[in-house]
Amino acid sequence: MSSSVQLFRDQKYHELKGQCIQQRRLFEDPEFPASDASLFYQSAPPRKVEWKRPKDLCEDPHLFVNGISSHDLHQGTLGNCWFVAACSCLALRKTLWQQVIPDFNEQEWDPKNPEKYAGIFRFRFWCFGEWTEVVIDDLLPTMDGKLIYCHSNVKNEFWSALLEKAYAKLAGSYEALDGGSAADAIVDFTGAVAESIDLVQGKYGEIISEQMKLFEDLLKVHKRGGLISCSIMASSGSTNDVETEMGLVIGHAYSVTAIRKLRLGERLIFSFKAEKLFMIRLRNPWGKREWNGAWSDNSEEWKKVSNSERKSLGLTLENDGEFWMTFEDWCKNFTDVDICRIVNTSYFSIHKTWEKKMMHGAWAKNSEPLLNRSGGCFDNKETFLQNPQYVFDVKKTEDKVLVSLQQEDRRKYKKEGKGDSIPIGFEIFKVEDNRSYRLHKLTVQERVATSLYINTRTVFLKRILKQGRYILIPTTYHPGIITKFILRLFTDVPSKLRELKADKPKMTCWSLLCGYPRRVTQIKIHSAEGLQKQDRSGGADPYVLIKCENQNMRSPVQHDTTGAIFDTQVVFYRKNVDSPIIVQVWNSNILCDQFLGQAVLAASPSDPREQQTLQLRGRGRQEAAEMPGHITVKVFSSDDLVEL
Repeated sequence: MSSSVQLFRDQKYHELKGQCIQQRRLFEDPEFPASDASLFYQSAPPRKVEWKRPKDLCEDPHLFVNGISSHDLHQGTLGNCWFVAACSCLALRKTLWQQVIPDFNEQEWDPKNPEKYAGIFRFRFWCFGEWTEVVIDDLLPTMDGKLIYCHSNVKNEFWSALLEKAYAKLAGSYEALDGGSAADAIVDFTGAVAESIDLVQGKYGEIISEQMKLFEDLLKVHKRGGLISCSIMASSGSTNDVETEMGLVIGHAYSVTAIRKLRLGERLIFSFKAEKLFMIRLRNPWGKREWNGAWSDNSEEWKKVSNSERKSLGLTLENDGEFWMTFEDWCKNFTDVDICRIVNTSYFSIHKTWEKKMMHGAWAKNSEPLLNRSGGCFDNKETFLQNPQYVFDVKKTEDKVLVSLQQEDRRKYKKEGKGDSIPIGFEIFKVEDNRSYRLHKLTVQERVATSLYINTRTVFLKRILKQGRYILIPTTYHPGIITKFILRLFTDVPSKLRELKADKPKMTCWSLLCGYPRRVTQIKIHSAEGLQKQDRSGGADPYVLIKCENQNMRSPVQHDTTGAIFDTQVVFYRKNVDSPIIVQVWNSNILCDQFLGQAVLAASPSDPREQQTLQLRGRGRQEAAEMPGHITVKVFSSDDLVEL
């Protein structure tokens, strides 16, 4: 990984540390100085902030005391419970936090060799598709000799305070971290794929079947190293940081630290009418104030559970901010959950692995329609297709596809009052199987998926798609907005995701010799009915073959039917406009395929664009003998190559 790490502000950790040790001084970061400018971009501190090094705050400072744990953290005066929740999640996964805190042993204080300490640290974050190393000094903001922001519950442990400083440097200031999202921080720590679920809108508290699906999904995510956080959205009239009567804090990010199915003694009667209980464990970043309902630390329910079972759950009956609740109660009491999936792309894994493609892109404005790349969402009919377009293939009969669209982090623009995320989303269309140029008009294409349009940094979608070619169009909600994005696509088999940049075939020297296309034709073969029976059971295994000049496109075979739905789309750029397009129906056979009939299409711009049903005929021109069956097609042609 180290070879592809970017250096934030081009600061080289080892070089800077070496200079400091040689000159026997402690590092002071000129890029993020110990001043109010690093703390605030608009509000001023209520009292003077003093910047102090860990050695001035305690006797024996360390990065970690007794290892790293989700219990290490406490939120300070900043409204960044989401950052603390993300750190709590991170602390649960050794492989993940070791990416964020590289060579932690080398960075640790060494009491035996104090001369090796230079007051310099480095952390790595996944920024917009690339691992980025951020260097900081160890001057931390304090009041009355105490850290004012994120800190450990152990006085001489500093990993969380230093990590927060590096993250604040990346965002522009500590204040820029006020009121963020745990999912965004987890993505920045891990490169995970973030998904946000509204538990109220999805009715997870009411519909048991949906609840069970979600439980199984979260259990799988948790088992495979994913990170989960949740919160209760303040409703109109209520305010953040107020406690509900059940002891939960509104507008506050909790980290999920365990998900379990519990098999308990027969004496208990459960809400799920089974001997299994579905449980979830949460942690409050404040390190205190817990749920006081069923299965809370001192509730009656635990008294019926044996000590050994309690031990296997890691149950501690202290007000340490960590508590269990049933999954049903969780669904009813929380409103929002952020799921961060660590998508496995390793070829050496026992779990399901995914093929990943990542593209960097941008929405850019241009007054020339063919060059404009900021057309807004699908509602903007005139300009929607003036967005970046990405094509990919689903090779299997059907495949589960994960899509993540992430806009650039806008926190660095908070100083200019432009720090809010822009509403973004995307559309997916099933298109012609041979499309390799940009779409200019929606005709035969099928709109198969639409993401949420939301002003979060990341928009995520999971879909099962049928075999074929697709175009994915990422958009801002409003047209004319300029910003960068990354698009990540995960499929079971390689998808060949790529951006479509050309509007039409390129004019080359060969075009003069071989001719240049004069017409574009789109065809959708919907279905074939009443075909000749081919086997004893009275069925057939038909497919269509579409011929245009020297190109042949073939549909998948439909089995055991004389009435097949194909929904096959093709597009041709035609040099010889007098040469017709021939649509043939064949029966698939082990030894030799049988011809079942064909339709000949002139496909001229004046032909009707409505769906039409044509009689199948024998080989030859239009007048050939009729054969059993009909074919239903839609044809669009234009002599303007950028109309369709």
